[in-house]
Amino acid sequence: MQLLSDANAIEILKANIGKNFVFSPFSVEVILALTRAGAKGKTASEFSTGVDLPSEEVTEEALKLFLPLLKSSNENLRLTTANKLYINSNFSILDSYKKLAVSTYDAATENVDFTKTTETANRINQWVEERTNNKIQNLVKPESLDDVQLVLINALHFKGKWSNPFVPSVTKSDFYVSATERTTVDMMFTEDTFKYAESADLDAKFIELPYEGGNVSMTVVLPNKVDGLAALERNLQAVFQPQNYQELYVSVKLPTFLTETELNLTPLLKNLGLTTIFSESADLSGIASEPLMVSEVLQKAFINVTTTGTEAAATTALHIEVESLPLPAEYFFIADRPFFYYIRTGDVVLVTGRISSN
Repeated sequence: MQLLSDANAIEILKANIGKNFVFSPFSVEVILALTRAGAKGKTASEFSTGVDLPSEEVTEEALKLFLPLLKSSNENLRLTTANKLYINSNFSILDSYKKLAVSTYDAATENVDFTKTTETANRINQWVEERTNNKIQNLVKPESLDDVQLVLINALHFKGKWSNPFVPSVTKSDFYVSATERTTVDMMFTEDTFKYAESADLDAKFIELPYEGGNVSMTVVLPNKVDGLAALERNLQAVFQPQNYQELYVSVKLPTFLTETELNLTPLLKNLGLTTIFSESADLSGIASEPLMVSEVLQKAFINVTTTGTEAAATTALHIEVESLPLPAEYFFIADRPFFYYIRTGDVVLVTGRISSN
């Protein structure tokens, strides 16, 4: 299930060019799908023509099957997602929409007083922090809640240990930011059997780094050229496609990294063609009987990659307002230049991002 098109992901990356960046396509997909479920007419059709969401039936069936799977929790792997609707105490959403949100999106609901902006922002942010192991903080600002009647939140949290751990200590190594610039990073090292592929068409190497306890892995895509990342990001459709992997004994060097990104997705979504929903012409009559419009779509995301494993979190908020053997390695994967990565479970990309510097 991949709802957000590669073209949209490319636009998001282009809007954050030249810097370390992390983004959760899945978190945005859930919020957009939940909003589209209450949209009618032109407002609804723009979700297909603009951001290329599949039909409601396909989307809702996929989410109904997939969301319950995002509840893995053991000492080696924790993967959780949660949805919540915060509704103004003097405002009513349709029973049919509330039923859909609960049954299909596994969403909780809570009535709050949006006139008490600070108190309500703190309440929402506390819920987000609890669902993301305190990694996402202050998602909602009090001033953003003026005239708001409904806030939709998706929170995603992942923490996993590598199946093939890196050596506990790190070494200081060069990282080539560009052909003429380099910096020093903490580099991790391991040698083991991994799924490894080389693509002549993409001029890049792929390696899949699995996590313990579940069907979750990080794929790192390393361009062969120091300045090759931009070309890769222009061809994400091919990057996300299954590669011709082989199980090979590989020497891997990968920098530790911690990235936090805060995005206001509203301008991007408008550029992609999702415009009516942000205007007074918006038709969200499937959510409530009175006129509504979306004011903004926000996401905060976090990822921390270390020798023992990875922790990642993301939250998207949408505000609606009135209106093998230890042999010498023959293959080397040395991430000493900008690279692209994504974490997926099955066919679903949970988190994606780039490392351009450290």
